[in-house]
Amino acid sequence: MDDAKLRARTTYDAAADFYDHAALGFWDRFGRATVDRLDLAPGAAVLDVCAGTGASALPAAVRVGPTGRVVAVDLAENQLASARRKAERAGLANLELRHGDLDAFDEGDGSFDAVVIVFGIFFLPDMAASARRLWRKVRPGGALAVTTWGPRLFEPANSIFWDAVSAVRPDLTRAYSPWDSLSDPRAVEDLLRHAAGETVAVPVVEVHAVAGRHPLAVPDDFWAIVRGSGYRATCDAMTAGEQAAVRARTIAALTREGVTSIETNVVYGKATRVTP
Repeated sequence: MDDAKLRARTTYDAAADFYDHAALGFWDRFGRATVDRLDLAPGAAVLDVCAGTGASALPAAVRVGPTGRVVAVDLAENQLASARRKAERAGLANLELRHGDLDAFDEGDGSFDAVVIVFGIFFLPDMAASARRLWRKVRPGGALAVTTWGPRLFEPANSIFWDAVSAVRPDLTRAYSPWDSLSDPRAVEDLLRHAAGETVAVPVVEVHAVAGRHPLAVPDDFWAIVRGSGYRATCDAMTAGEQAAVRARTIAALTREGVTSIETNVVYGKATRVTP
């Protein structure tokens, strides 16, 4: 496994303990919204990559019904364990959870009516190659759905958090996040158009940027988001004392500035496979 995938697996295995915290309800909201944009029919077959705790796989399994099939793949075992518990509680026998790497996924090309990747493709070392690999799994008439974060993710709390990190552990401060590369709708459109490569089946691409905000019931809700998202890697690189100092600075600034919501802008992309 390459370093980027190993870092993502480690981060999101650790983040699983906070992933379903009430403050992180946006995971389920955007996963369900991605599925809603696909118009899945009963009996359809769906592949969900970077499936996490099932934010898109679970509603997809409900939508396709008992005659349908959803295969959910993720590198993070702890995330899949959470998804498995949810599926069992919901009685979703049509949801298959696989621990593994999409680059080693061995089902044949054209096996799925829909392939979904929500907030995951920007972690892949070669996004273009991975998008082409996913596109090949789509049947004629099917779709590849890619959902990414839009610009200014979690602002103003994002800047406040990184200011606190800079004050306590400046060596951990970063000016760029993986999702920044796809925050522009044009970048998502280009990725989807190029996914088809030289294949006969060409994509009909739809991309929609949707502005949104997520409430913070209390300032400390943002620390739950830190613990249950990609920020977790930075958090876990600190000592307990450093974490406490960053948390205190972050919560104090959010309180002082009266922050009660954060930006959660999203870009939804869908490429439908049409054969001339």
